[in-house]
Amino acid sequence: MITQDKRLLGGVTGAILLAAIGGFSVARCTADPSVASAPAEDSAESETASDSLAITPDAIRDAGIAVETVRAGGLGSEILVQGQVTASPTGEALVTARAGGAVTRIFKRLGDPVRAGEALAIVESRDAAQIAADRAAASARAVLAQKALARERYLFEQKVSARVDLERAEAEAAAAQAEARRAQVSVGAANVTKDGRGVIVASPIAGRVTSENVSLGAYVQPEAELFRVADPSKIQVEAAINPGDVARLATGDRAIIELIDGRTVEGRIRAITPTLSGETRAATALIEVPGGILQAGLGVRVRLMPSQGAPTNAIVVPEDAVQSVDGRDAVFLRTAQGFRAQFVTLGQRSAGRVEIVSGLKSGATVATRNAFLLKAELGKGAGEED
Repeated sequence: MITQDKRLLGGVTGAILLAAIGGFSVARCTADPSVASAPAEDSAESETASDSLAITPDAIRDAGIAVETVRAGGLGSEILVQGQVTASPTGEALVTARAGGAVTRIFKRLGDPVRAGEALAIVESRDAAQIAADRAAASARAVLAQKALARERYLFEQKVSARVDLERAEAEAAAAQAEARRAQVSVGAANVTKDGRGVIVASPIAGRVTSENVSLGAYVQPEAELFRVADPSKIQVEAAINPGDVARLATGDRAIIELIDGRTVEGRIRAITPTLSGETRAATALIEVPGGILQAGLGVRVRLMPSQGAPTNAIVVPEDAVQSVDGRDAVFLRTAQGFRAQFVTLGQRSAGRVEIVSGLKSGATVATRNAFLLKAELGKGAGEED
C-alpha cells in the first residue's frame, strides 16, 4: 500500500512530468518474461508486484532518462579510471605551407568542413617560383637530351660515329630525364599553383577546421602550422592504468565510457602501452570508440572489464538506477512499451556503483539517469488506483 506521503510526492512530481513530456500511462501488470525479466529462481512475489509504465521513446528523451545495458561482472572485476578523448593518429592533421611567402587567399575558416585535398589557402612565394622554374628548365634539358640521343643513334647506325658517343648520349638522356622527374616531384610536393607564383595549402584529410593561425597578407615561414583539421569519426580514448591492473587487461577487453550527462558509450581496448609514463607512472590504454559521439578533448570516466578479472555473476549498475518502491530496492527495466519496476537484492557499493546480486539478468536494459522520475510517476499511478 502506498502511503499518503508517497501519494503526495508522486502527485507533485507527476504533475511536473506531465507538463514536461505529456505524461505516462500506468498499468498494474506483469511484463513479458522474454523482455529482460528476473531470473527463474526469483520469487513469484517479485513478478506479480512489478508495475509497468507505458511511455513513448520521445517522452523518454524529453524527460532526460538514460538507459544502459548491464552485463555480469562484480565490482571486483571492474577497473575505474579517468580518460580523455583524443583524435586518432589518422584523425587529425596539421596543415603547413611548403614554402615561405605572403598569404594571398584564404578559403576556409574555423569550423568549416573540408574534403581531403581541398585548398585552405594560397601562399605567394619566390620559392614556389624557383621550384616551377627548375621544373621548366629540367624538362627542357630532358627534351634536348632526347633529341641528341636520337641524332647519335642515327649517326651510329650510319656508321658515322663511334659506339662510345651513343652510350654517352644515352647516359645524358637518362640523367636529364631523372632530373626532370625530380623537379616534377618537387612541384607536386610543394603543391605549386598552375601559374607557378605560389603554393596551395591543402588538407590531407576530410573533416573540419579546428584551429587556424593565418591572416590575409601575413608572411609565413616554411612548415609553419597554419590550420589544424580533425575528423570527428576517427577518435579514441586514452585511459591511465595503474601498474597493478595492467596484467589483468588484454587487447579486446570491453570498456564503458561514462559521459557527464549520464549516457554511456561502449568501446574496446585496442592496445596498452608496454612502458609507464615518466610523469604519471601509469600505463595508457587506447580504447576504440564509435565516431561522431564523443569530442576530442573531453574528459570521461572509463569502466574497464578485464578478461583476467575474478569471475562473478553479480551485475553492477549506477546507484542512481536503484530506487525504493514500496520500501524495497528496485530498478526499472526497459520494455517494448516503456519501463517495468523489477525488485532486486543489492550487494556492495563503490565509487557511485552498486552490485545487483539477484533479481536482474545480464543483458537487461535499465534506466540510470533520472530513474527517480519513473519511481515518482509509478507512485502517482498507484495512489490514483487507491
